[in-house]
Amino acid sequence: MSQRMTFTLWAVCIIAAIGFAFDTYELLMLPLVARDALRELGSVVPGTPQFAQWFGLLFYVPAVAGGIFGLLGGYLTDRFGRRRVLTWSILLYACSAFASGYSSNLWMLLVLRTTTFVGVCVEFVAATAWLAELFDDPHQRERVLGYTQAFSSFGGVLVAVANGLIAQPQHLASIHSMFGSIAPGGGAAAWRYTLMSGLIPALPLIIFRPFLPESPQWAAKRAAGTLHRPSLRELFSPALRRTTIITTIMVAASYGVAFGAIQQLQQIVPGLDTVQAKMAAAREGKPEAEAARAAAGVRTIAAANYTKSQEIGGLVGRFALAMLVVRIASRRKLLRVFVVPGLIAVPLIFLAFARGHDVVYQHWSLGWLPGFHDMSITLLGIGIFFAGFFTVAQFSFWGNYLPRAFPLHLRGTGESFAANVGGRMLGTPFAYVSQMIAYWVAGKEATLVEAAMATAKVAAGVALVLYLVNLILSWALPEQSADQTTNSSN
Repeated sequence: MSQRMTFTLWAVCIIAAIGFAFDTYELLMLPLVARDALRELGSVVPGTPQFAQWFGLLFYVPAVAGGIFGLLGGYLTDRFGRRRVLTWSILLYACSAFASGYSSNLWMLLVLRTTTFVGVCVEFVAATAWLAELFDDPHQRERVLGYTQAFSSFGGVLVAVANGLIAQPQHLASIHSMFGSIAPGGGAAAWRYTLMSGLIPALPLIIFRPFLPESPQWAAKRAAGTLHRPSLRELFSPALRRTTIITTIMVAASYGVAFGAIQQLQQIVPGLDTVQAKMAAAREGKPEAEAARAAAGVRTIAAANYTKSQEIGGLVGRFALAMLVVRIASRRKLLRVFVVPGLIAVPLIFLAFARGHDVVYQHWSLGWLPGFHDMSITLLGIGIFFAGFFTVAQFSFWGNYLPRAFPLHLRGTGESFAANVGGRMLGTPFAYVSQMIAYWVAGKEATLVEAAMATAKVAAGVALVLYLVNLILSWALPEQSADQTTNSSN
């Protein structure tokens, strides 16, 4: 029987949803700001080995650190409780994100992006374990996990909107003026304020913190002295070895598609003929420095618009998962609802990007709607919507699947291993893998357009291989029914 939603339960769900939203906000921020940050802090330009190296470092080092400390965070979640770890992890990544806007060199940016990533990795594990243990009714639990995780895609939409708004000269000047004497150095750079906006989730946390309860299941077992000490070795015991290995590989593949293909949009979009035409128009009649800034603004806004389409597709995909999760009993079949069509569609979508030509069906200006003032319906915009739909929905699947895949005393540790070792350490670095392969494919003397088209082709190949991996392994994934509570109370 479903529990009545009290103020306290609503407070937990709100904080978890905000945490999920800003997890994605932070993770998807770097592809939007990396190009400008590398150019300003290190005079590193796209298409060079230095760009590929630093782009990879900014993805790989935080991912490895996030995986290691996220795994430790999973252990701490099982050892000291869900609420405490979630609270401190949100504060860590919010404060680190704000400080990163003041970076004075690439190494400082790398360190602060690493601490931001650590907080994000720990928060996800604590939040999903916490929600899974607050609701006894399996259908209510599935719905709560599904719908709160859907806010992850709101985070993706929000970061695209925020970046697009901040990049507009009139807004950028206003924000810079608002900060006054404490404005970050390096001029009124949009990428700095985009990074600093990651402080926002700490504000509601401060308000709701006194109302947040500990997980009742975890607290009861600890009070009774029956809570087993978590052990990483136990994840590879005969009873859990298959679950641990299969979920880790499959989560890595899901993240690999997101970062090795979809999050390459920032590098692909500038090569499209429609964007090239807008950049040329923005440069016309301006001095060199002003022309470069104007073209960069056009490029940023265009990439943000395609990212909005992708994230809206991901949002719809997450809601579709939330509705299907209590209707399709087999977890394997539920996953294949998204993997099978994605295997066909996503590589074809990126091959379409590799042609370098987009078709505009409708264009309009919505001055009354912030972040959507200059929008178009385009062929590739529709395509990237569906790429987001099929790919991002899988993240909600794992958020529902993993909490019930491990015993209560290992829930944080097991989730953390799959999500952090698999997703963060093995999956996220595909952003770097794609960049390095694209650099090799395009060649040292490639133009901006040639480099962008090479990246699109590589993204198509990465998506094809990793979707195929998940389809094949879905037959080996340990099955769960929609109302199963296996291992939930051990």
